[in-house]
Amino acid sequence: MNRETQAVYVISVAAEIAGVHPQTLRIYERRGLLQPARTQGGNRRYSNADIRRLQRIAELAEAGVSLEGIRQVLELEAEVAQLRERVVELENELRRASTERRYEIVPLRQSVTVFGRRPSIFGGDDK
Repeated sequence: MNRETQAVYVISVAAEIAGVHPQTLRIYERRGLLQPARTQGGNRRYSNADIRRLQRIAELAEAGVSLEGIRQVLELEAEVAQLRERVVELENELRRASTERRYEIVPLRQSVTVFGRRPSIFGGDDK
């Protein structure tokens, strides 16, 4: 577990850092906007990543976005981040493939031939 995702803050500290009321954090959790870690005793613990997410939620709420809208925005932002990572992976893979297997890719010429007709590559007319 890295420092970013290690859940260390109790709800009051997380709320203070994020600039919201602790009850607001509970509402966000009920609405599925946030899922803090839990201790064995059931107490919420927040990570730095949770705090950043809370700050993003607060920005969107301040801009007038509804809680459902915020949920959708966060999902889309997460999807975009995953897609960007995938693009980088594919670019790296393509770069490796083009340097390692330069001569394996051969262009293929394709043509359409009507069944029963002799292709023009054999010379003469197409009948």
